Amino acid sequence: MTLPALSTATHLVNVPLLYKGKVRELYDLGEHVLIVVTDRISAFDYVLEPPVPAKGTVLNKLSAFWFEQTEHLIRNHVVHTDVNLLGDAVKDKDLLDGRIMVCRRAERIDIECVVRGYITGGGWRQYQSSGEVNGIKLPEGLRKNEAFPEPIFTPAAKNDVGHDEDISLSRMKELVGEELALQLQDKSLMLYKFARDYCRKHGIILADCKFEFGLIDEEIVLIDEIFTPDSSRFWDESNYALDIEIDSMDKEPVRTYLASSDWDKNSEPDPLPQAVVEETTRRYSDIYSRITGVSL
Repeated sequence: MTLPALSTATHLVNVPLLYKGKVRELYDLGEHVLIVVTDRISAFDYVLEPPVPAKGTVLNKLSAFWFEQTEHLIRNHVVHTDVNLLGDAVKDKDLLDGRIMVCRRAERIDIECVVRGYITGGGWRQYQSSGEVNGIKLPEGLRKNEAFPEPIFTPAAKNDVGHDEDISLSRMKELVGEELALQLQDKSLMLYKFARDYCRKHGIILADCKFEFGLIDEEIVLIDEIFTPDSSRFWDESNYALDIEIDSMDKEPVRTYLASSDWDKNSEPDPLPQAVVEETTRRYSDIYSRITGVSL
């Protein structure tokens, strides 16, 4: 049975809504928090219509997979992902199956921890204008999509409204303290290298990624999502080349369509064409099966 795309879970959950993000919704379970990952998709700071079938399931299941794969490296906030344990807190378990995560409450650290293994995207644009990325002076003559000899840590200060702000490590130390900043840097680089090597065995390049961390009883834990198409840049190894715009294994069909349309990016965009939605679903499903070895 193919389930319909889910744009919100507010009508399916019987406990209070704590927060509604672009994709995720957080609900109050008392001791714990319920995260429901919807099929909403965003681009250029707008949530688009229609939702993309299976997208939320991919994001949630892929995060659950990576949390399990990395729990020997760092603790995470996951309690369980079994909708059947939620009892009367939810109304339709079939619609929510595969897209829920019950998590421990954590004090979020307001830093987005970004690791770049390749110079591309926003890092490439910084380098072109200044020769630096987040205050890190880089050698002259780097080419777009070139791999760094070692991955670099390029944090951002989180803003709940508007864009996150790229900052230097020294600025991060001012914001959260030197000890915590260095710990987060070390953990981020460690996680990136682990996933990079795993993906390489599956013909995938992990170009860059971002993490969020929190504190539980003063211990650093991994929270939110991890190594998904929404939080990481994946390239098919067979498409890798220098000096080009590499087609990422994520919502690239949506970005490409919007960039080629006459949308002004300052008003609500028209609904996405069905072909774009279907291709985006295919891509999310493909990256999930490539990484996990399991088809949705």
